[in-house]
Amino acid sequence: MHQDPLLALSRYHPVVIEGMGSHDTRDPDEVAAHVARRLRAHWAERRRNKPALIVTQGDPLEARGISAITPRVASEFKLARGLVCLDEAIADYHAPNADRDNVILELRYSQLARLLNARQPDATARLEAAVERDIERKNARRHALGKKPLKDYFRDFALLQEVTKAGCCRLCGGITVAHTSSEIHEFSVTSFYTVGLSLGWVEPEDIVAYAPGMILPEPTDP
Repeated sequence: MHQDPLLALSRYHPVVIEGMGSHDTRDPDEVAAHVARRLRAHWAERRRNKPALIVTQGDPLEARGISAITPRVASEFKLARGLVCLDEAIADYHAPNADRDNVILELRYSQLARLLNARQPDATARLEAAVERDIERKNARRHALGKKPLKDYFRDFALLQEVTKAGCCRLCGGITVAHTSSEIHEFSVTSFYTVGLSLGWVEPEDIVAYAPGMILPEPTDP
């Protein structure tokens, strides 16, 4: 991992897998096998022009959930993994706790944010505004349900999720995003994927739904 990680990443087709954390009670072997089948079907229709690399976002290793599913998908395809973490100034606990098994390159949020802003100067400002509007909508919905507002860290991890995908897609010329569930909870970090769609940073055809025939929600105005 001594070479320029951006240059190294540019040689791959990034694959980002999104889903529930350790509260996911399903068998990760079964979920990973299903995600792998969906990816095979997707790539049979949309050929990649680069070798695939699973790109993770700093999840600590757990027995269940996304951090258990992702390495199993990587193993199924015999793929290495890349890692994107929040900068220490944003969350000093994030990078130290990340699972680095089979990771061949590592980046920070700020590196991909700079990449996006170099190509579109207001990129991350637009993303931050869109995420904050989405948080306001979600919190209004939570208030109506008698729930407390989302924790502050949702903003940071929603930004990490969308900057990772957008940066990888711009740098590598394409991306595949796979979901690990047919139902995405409206108050989850994963649910912010609609923000990337609304900004045009990820295309609907780049997303591999967990269930065939799933209809993606209409993007909200950015």
